[in-house]
Amino acid sequence: MYLKELRLTNFKNCESAELAFSEKVNCFVGLNGAGKTNILDSIYYLSFCKSFFSAADKLNIRHGQDFFSIHGIYGFDHKEQDMVSCVQKKDMKKSFRLNKKEYERLADHIGKFPLVMISPYDRDLINEGSDLRRKFIDGVISQFDPLYLNALLKYNRALLQRNMQLRQFADSRHFDRSLLQLWDDQLCVCADDIHAKRHQFLEAFRPIFQQYYEVVSGGKERVEVSYLSKLDEKPLHQLLDENLQQDTCSCYTNVGIHKDDLEFCLDGHPLKKFGSQGQQKSFVVSIRLAQFEYNYQKIGYKPILLLDDIFDKLDDQRVMKLVRLVGDDHFGQVFITDTQRQRIERLFEDTDIHHKIFEVDAGQIHPVDHE
Repeated sequence: MYLKELRLTNFKNCESAELAFSEKVNCFVGLNGAGKTNILDSIYYLSFCKSFFSAADKLNIRHGQDFFSIHGIYGFDHKEQDMVSCVQKKDMKKSFRLNKKEYERLADHIGKFPLVMISPYDRDLINEGSDLRRKFIDGVISQFDPLYLNALLKYNRALLQRNMQLRQFADSRHFDRSLLQLWDDQLCVCADDIHAKRHQFLEAFRPIFQQYYEVVSGGKERVEVSYLSKLDEKPLHQLLDENLQQDTCSCYTNVGIHKDDLEFCLDGHPLKKFGSQGQQKSFVVSIRLAQFEYNYQKIGYKPILLLDDIFDKLDDQRVMKLVRLVGDDHFGQVFITDTQRQRIERLFEDTDIHHKIFEVDAGQIHPVDHE
């Protein structure tokens, strides 16, 4: 699977663009703020029905315009090409289509065009709150397991209803345990499945992650991802009963799989406290490459790989190693952004990796003739 063509209209700072891509490596070069990352984000949209960066779709409409549109044409070895379209108009529901047929549920699209993005924001996986680490593990599993995604959606709906019920109890000063039990039961059924699949995923993921860390870092440190969940100690229904008074006082559900976390360690020490900038960079790049590998093994074809400005804080040797790695036949189509055109050209001058380079300036995108 690969993205053959991309057409953008009024997406972020890009007024209009029509691009044809290499099946292997595509590079976008330009100054910071030129719009390189916006192109990757549009490709991300076509896989996940949303932006990698902004939760509000309307914020991605070019200033002064009434809509944005993203259209992508994908090629496959085993079937005819597919067209994916996303259109967002002001004050209207987002339209998302596959071959001109609109989805009733956006969740039905997830996993059809698998993609992995490596971004400078991945450092937040280490340094920020647990919600980002849960988003990571949920995003990986959801791309190949629609039952997991459905369980997660049901759990979040039940969680929202339970929290609303707790607030209503506080407002009315009347508590009815039977009303709360309805949502408790739904949470417990979904949580058991989610909890089990997270454990299963990490058991298979850890050795792949270790392998890629050794390749990227050139070192032999032992990396570890541990799953932290109170459901390892007690079933959710018991935890909910024990925390009922706290939930009632706070009007919030304080236990459940929505509070789980991942712990990242290097040679047994917490990466956040003891890892250098280079080690942290190698860690997050490796965890994303392991995500690619895991998805590839599960679905049987190669996800698209987006590398957004990841060469910062990597020395030239590691940059070359990474480019040669993703340019290998084991990987599929790759999109790279960088501020230094000369570096990109130098990286590819001694390789036979098929590639295209595009210059980006203030939202304008032009192919570079490097033949």
